[in-house]
Amino acid sequence: MKGKKKFVLLLAAGLLWLQGCGPAPSPGQKQAHGAEPELVHERSMDLQYAENFTVDYYEGGYTLLTTTMDGIQFLIVPEGKETPGDVGKALGDAKGEQVMVLERPVKDIYLVASSAMDMFSELGGLDAISFSGQKEENWYIEGAKEAMEEGSIVYAGKYNMPDYELLVSNHCALAIENMMVSHAPEVVEKLGEFGIPVLTDGSSYEPHPLGRVEWVKFYGALLGKEEEAEQIFAAQQEILARVSAGEGTGQTVAFFFITSNGLVQVRQPSDYVPKMIGLAGGKYIFEDLGEAETKRSTMNMQVEEFYAGAKDADFLIYNSSIDGGVSSVEELLDKCGLLADFKAVKEGNVWCTANDMYQQSLSIGYLLEDIHNMLQGDTGDMHYLFPLK
Repeated sequence: MKGKKKFVLLLAAGLLWLQGCGPAPSPGQKQAHGAEPELVHERSMDLQYAENFTVDYYEGGYTLLTTTMDGIQFLIVPEGKETPGDVGKALGDAKGEQVMVLERPVKDIYLVASSAMDMFSELGGLDAISFSGQKEENWYIEGAKEAMEEGSIVYAGKYNMPDYELLVSNHCALAIENMMVSHAPEVVEKLGEFGIPVLTDGSSYEPHPLGRVEWVKFYGALLGKEEEAEQIFAAQQEILARVSAGEGTGQTVAFFFITSNGLVQVRQPSDYVPKMIGLAGGKYIFEDLGEAETKRSTMNMQVEEFYAGAKDADFLIYNSSIDGGVSSVEELLDKCGLLADFKAVKEGNVWCTANDMYQQSLSIGYLLEDIHNMLQGDTGDMHYLFPLK
């Protein structure tokens, strides 16, 4: 009898010990205590152009971010609030295993999607970023350069070669990647093994130019800075309304780049740049090129093909994002002598983009305004375009 009583006491003690044990919370996550919080949906964010994300708000300050291209969701838990033990069940989502949990303040981010840096900067959220996928000398965004110079943001490798040891030892809580990471699925898998969730920025696949800009609302929701994001986006909307109010000019524009092997890279009609040209009142010269709905934004062609399609274009815009651009028509002709026969060259309508245009993701409205002013001949105050003499 004594032996039986002793066994019961040991069993009870064991059960009490088990109740006190459980998996440790992941980095950036909270351990649930007490009753499960009930997530009651309040509303969804109103989006004007973006198609590749959604934001849903729940009672108690919980926010659910969804990247719709891959279906991954992120539940943002307010500071001081409990994390549901079964998030999928709390959300009523059968795919609960795809819901990542982050708690505010969201910090120690590894930012690889360079287009998002401008948004974090304008939102006043650079302090949430600890790791960069770009080196200091490759940033045109002053806030990012200064943060890396001071050491508050450190280089942690590019998208396909992250410094896992650095990220893990410094408690990286979230990796924000661009679509290039789809070519390196082993990176996503490895980051996951280390407990680092991956958020893929889908802004580059937005069909409308301002859909790209509207991702500032996504990051505003991530950081709890929705009001600031709304103000930033509204300013871009005002520019679109202003430049698209008049009738189209019918003037044609070629947007291109000369590659190192002598080919000409142009934009597919489905890309956002041709759409910006149309919104600004112009007409993209290669509007019938390739497949209208292709996801590929560019294509290369022989110089002779470019000559045949663009020699009568009213304007030429040289894309400086890869080779740093050119500073004169003479430099451009050194790259491709055939351009001397182009109508735009003869009439002095050759332009070049600024080097920082692509990192300045919130520049789209201003670039739209620049193209509009270029077509109108009102070129006194330009932001991201300059004429070649």
